[in-house]
Amino acid sequence: MPAVLDLWKKTSALPLGNRVFSLAFSQKAPYFATIRPRFTVIEPHRAELVIPKRRGVHNHIGTVHAIALCNGLEAAMGALAESTIPPDRRWIPKGMVVAYTAKATTDITCIAETDPEQWTGEVGEGYDLPVRVRGVRADGTTVIEGEIRLSVTEKG
Repeated sequence: MPAVLDLWKKTSALPLGNRVFSLAFSQKAPYFATIRPRFTVIEPHRAELVIPKRRGVHNHIGTVHAIALCNGLEAAMGALAESTIPPDRRWIPKGMVVAYTAKATTDITCIAETDPEQWTGEVGEGYDLPVRVRGVRADGTTVIEGEIRLSVTEKG
């Protein structure tokens, strides 16, 4: 079982365990700590976290800043990738394309998803793997959506 998924299963079963996991995850990539992510789902092919709406992530109009949203999407994608990738492969992000579709006026749930067959391709020189990402307000409105493209290669 991948280390991230194993840690999630162990910590999320404890009281305040998902907060412990979220802090640990943010220590591995400290920039993620700027949004104070609260992971709520981590499983192969899906990860979710919540960005709390607070002054530290606001833009000039008092909504969650676009780059904070992108940071949340990338953190969700990273947890998904680490929980899904076969043990003989590695990944690195190559790019992100997003559209801002509504104002981020509440806490935002960031969701990353893939399909199982995306991870079974022939590695060869490596391949691109698109991860679907979106951020959703408390009322269910999508405020950001797009794709983070990964490069998947053999470990070596």
